[in-house]
Amino acid sequence: MITSPSPKVILLHGLGRQSLSMVYLARQLAQAGYNPCNLSYPSLKYSVEKLAADFVLPEIEKCRDSEDEPIRFVTHSLGGIVTRQLAASQAQIKFGRVVMLAPPNAGSEIADIFGKTALLRRFNSPAGKELGTSENALPKSLGAASFEVGIIAGNRTINPLLSKMIGGENDGRLSVENAKLERMSDFLVLPVSHPLIMLNRKVAEQTIYFLKHGVFLKKT
Repeated sequence: MITSPSPKVILLHGLGRQSLSMVYLARQLAQAGYNPCNLSYPSLKYSVEKLAADFVLPEIEKCRDSEDEPIRFVTHSLGGIVTRQLAASQAQIKFGRVVMLAPPNAGSEIADIFGKTALLRRFNSPAGKELGTSENALPKSLGAASFEVGIIAGNRTINPLLSKMIGGENDGRLSVENAKLERMSDFLVLPVSHPLIMLNRKVAEQTIYFLKHGVFLKKT
């Protein structure tokens, strides 16, 4: 009997991280019957456009079997913006369902703070400098979702000082509101922080549920 190949899922980590940060999710996806491709890319060295075109896209080409194969994505933070950049650049990818964890889809308030002083700007990365909340900043310029996407935002923090700077409901790096994306398929807020969201069991469960059903499991 011929069996169907396991669905591919690309995992993209956040700014300053490596694929190691997504290992827990990769393991949970594999146990759920998916074939995870957990990629690393030099997030601190280049612009989002260059990261997407020169580093992430070639790794996707290695992972997939054909251009007709639907590719699902699970991303953390900057990884979501890289995915949107791939879509906006019309990369030859057939997008399956996408789950974004804590994505700065309308920019990060912390990126704005880092951009206000010359000293902080000096230590910021090229991609980090692009993640502000202004209308001209990259996140808002990439437009509405052109693929089926579920977004999980956190409303807890491990850095009360940064959270106070952001104000309102936030995960210590960006507000819950700024994680939203026009034409998203579903949206969920869980009590997790930005740096640790991808290590949470409930986040993993909801991620897998969305990949299978196109909506999050709303528990009453």
